[in-house]
Formats: sequence, C-alpha cells, structure tokens
Amino acid sequence: MLLILDLGVFHRTPHKVSFREAAVWSTIWISLAFLFNVGLYVYASSKFASDPRLLAIPGFEPAIAAKQVALEFLTGFLVEKSLAIDNIFVFAVVFSYFAVPPKYQHKILFYGIIGALFFRAIFIALGSVLMQYHAVIIGFGIFLIFTGIKLLFQPESHKDLSKNPIIRWLKKMLPLTDSYESGKFWIRKQGVLYGTPMLVALVIVELSDIIFAVDSVPAIFALTKEPLIVFTSNIFAILGLRSMYFMIGGVLDKFHLLKYGLGLVLVFVGLKMTWLNGAFGGKFPITWSLGIIALLIGGSIVLSLLIPPRNRPDSDTTNLPQ
Repeated sequence: MLLILDLGVFHRTPHKVSFREAAVWSTIWISLAFLFNVGLYVYASSKFASDPRLLAIPGFEPAIAAKQVALEFLTGFLVEKSLAIDNIFVFAVVFSYFAVPPKYQHKILFYGIIGALFFRAIFIALGSVLMQYHAVIIGFGIFLIFTGIKLLFQPESHKDLSKNPIIRWLKKMLPLTDSYESGKFWIRKQGVLYGTPMLVALVIVELSDIIFAVDSVPAIFALTKEPLIVFTSNIFAILGLRSMYFMIGGVLDKFHLLKYGLGLVLVFVGLKMTWLNGAFGGKFPITWSLGIIALLIGGSIVLSLLIPPRNRPDSDTTNLPQ
C-alpha cells in the first residue's frame, strides 16, 4: 500500500528526489520495521503463552522465546539492510552508465523493487524447503565463506556495462531508442515496438537483485529457520532500499571500507552455518550474532570516515552505446 502511495501520489509527477525527501522516507521505512519487530514480539509472547504444548516443555519461558524471535528479526533486518548497500553501488553504476535523468530514477527503482519482492519470495520459498537438509546448509555455508573471502580481496574497479551480455542480447532482440521518451519503458514508432534506456536499466537492476539474493537469502537462513522472519526481514530491507539510494548514493565513495565489513559478515554467517551452530549445541546465540554483525558493519563505516580512500579513477558516465 505504501509503495502504491509512494509512486501514485507522492511521485505521480516525475521529479528529482531530494536528500530531505529520501531521508523522510528512509525514516518511515526503518520505523515501520521497528514497529513490526515490536508487534512480532507481542504476538509471539501471546502465542507462546497460550500454547499448551510449548508450556508443557520443561524450562520453556514464553517471554524469552518471544525475545529470541524479535532478536532474530532484528539481526536479519540488519544483515539484509547492510547487504542491500551492494545494490546501491550497482544502481549508481547503472544510472551513471545510461545517464538516467534524476527525475526518472525513482520510477526504475520502484518497479525494480516490485520485481525484487517477487523474486525474493521465490528464493525464500525454495530456501525454506532446501534448508531442511543438512548437506544443503553446509553447502550454502561454504558458498557464503567463499563469497565473503572473494569480496575481501576483490580489487576496486568500476564495472564496464558495455560488455554486459544482457545488454548485448537486448540490443540484438529488441530495437532500442537513444532517448528516454518521457520516462516510458516502451514506445511504438511507425508500428514498431522500441525499448528505451529506461527498460534496459530496469532489466539490469532486476538481474542485480537476483544475483544479490543468492548471497542474502542463505545469509538470513543462517540466523533463523523461520520463513516468516526470513521473508519479513527481507521485505523491510528492500522497501527502504530506494529511499536509501537517494539519501546516500552521492556519498558512497566515503564508505570505501564497507566492502570489508560486508565480506566479514558473509564469512561469519557462513561459519555459523558450517560450524558455530553445531559448536554451540545447534544454535549460536542470536545476541552474539547481532553484536558481531553490528560491530563489523559499524566498524567498517567508522574506519571509512577516519581513513581517507585511495585515489580512484573517475566513474564511467558513457551513455547507452549505439
């Protein structure tokens, strides 16, 4: 409902999203996530306290169990929100490469997030089934460790989208215009259907989220096995992604050490899946997980502000190649 209100009312007329507007929406989405977390705790407390099967378990405390549920959501939200920053880097590259006018960027991100919600639901549904098998858990854990280490040693470079096979395929399969045609994704000229740079940018944005979901969905399953928590923490992180881009997109270079924090988070959750949960009797303490993840992300942000970045080449602002 809020997404529809966002585009249909507040952004009915295309315009550049200001920092103040983005900050307001970011505050709204984060506040909603925390309100949901409180509601989840209250609901879980009531549900656990009224279930005779749970109450019959020796030592079971409804309030403690509800707190565990709420902490799992909070930790999952923090992980997904942190990993979503990688998406923002991709947005910046895509919008720069295609020279997307600022007033149309919100529209691309809106539909990109609608698609992200759909694909995340599919990934989570598959994950909830696959995660029942121990071998799959170990496999995903190893994958996350490998991905985290790769991110730690990945050189800083700007992606050259002109070599992207998806863009090349779209250009072969569909005639493309070189103008934005008032922010439309499609336009018909003399009976021929053309795609615009808006459409190509949207496709790249959607594909980038699918790729990131391969990392983020297993990462959240390392923290909780409850599909509802996995889904809702993903949803709230994604819903605020658009406004977060407009708020911090212009200062991303200041967080040049953030990738190391994200890489270490992936290594940590991978170790949690492959070793730490087993070493702690089947469940690594969620309070420890929250503290470690917050320390890694917060530490990388603080160090980024304290340590100046090395000189970097200017980003590519080339328009859609002909």
